[in-house]
Amino acid sequence: MAVIKSAKDTSPGALGGLGSETPQGKDAAPLHKRRRRWQNGLGAVPFLAYVGIFLLIPAISVVTTAFQDAHGKPTMANFNEAAHGIYLESFITSIKLSFFSAVIAAIVGILAALAVTTTSNRIVRSLVSAGSGVFANTGGVPLAFSFVATVGNFGVLTVFLKSAGLDIYAHGFSLYSVMGLTIVYQYFLIPLMILIMIPPIQALRKEWVDASESLGASRLQFWRWVGIPLLMPPILAAFIVLFTDAFAAYATAEALTSGTIPLVPIEVGSLISGNVLAGQANLGDALGAGMIVVVMIAGLLYAYVQRRASRWLR
Repeated sequence: MAVIKSAKDTSPGALGGLGSETPQGKDAAPLHKRRRRWQNGLGAVPFLAYVGIFLLIPAISVVTTAFQDAHGKPTMANFNEAAHGIYLESFITSIKLSFFSAVIAAIVGILAALAVTTTSNRIVRSLVSAGSGVFANTGGVPLAFSFVATVGNFGVLTVFLKSAGLDIYAHGFSLYSVMGLTIVYQYFLIPLMILIMIPPIQALRKEWVDASESLGASRLQFWRWVGIPLLMPPILAAFIVLFTDAFAAYATAEALTSGTIPLVPIEVGSLISGNVLAGQANLGDALGAGMIVVVMIAGLLYAYVQRRASRWLR
């Protein structure tokens, strides 16, 4: 009993000692977490500064100027003019061109990504991945010139086919049309689709294929009921990226068409470069604000789809 009593007598002191140290530990833990959060936030400062300087500030400036006339007075005339005539047609043409270009690139890119991921040849996979990374970032005047030299009116392939009895321009093809731009855009959209889709396809586990086969499903049934539904969110996200990339393309279309096709980026470039009447730069900002709205809608859709896709890619 004496032992038990002594234990009872000493235990409060021990507990009191522990209790005196626990608040310090509780205070130190949140302080350490706050310090770590501050350090992690500090690493994002360069990125936030880059986004603010090269994205947010120009976007705010464009939107602000779009609501002003040549004298700086508030007006809605710029948006009213941007919603009619050639400018409305430019929006419609740009959206159609971007949509169909993205659809074609998505289909071809998915098939190419499937072929790359299923091959056992590492050299082929490395070459396709490296080449896609280069081609996806190739565009502008050099790309336009290469297509003009190849399938232009007097391009190498055009002259060769004509000598063989096939005149592609006599059958309705023209590099300097919407159809021609759609073909040119595939040069950088398909590689971009391949780069985007390789990781989701590689995330498909072999166990899922084995499980479907053990249940009697064929390879086609696996893709119909398992593979395609799982890949649909990444495919939709990639399609939005392709659409946005094609919608904002300027240099390639300008070099090929010289403004003969009404596209929003070309119209904006003409308005802000001083090739029109004075004060029309505000109208160009209104068109730019419209492009920002389209890109923002695409970005919100991309964020939503990407969040759903990340659930099974973890």
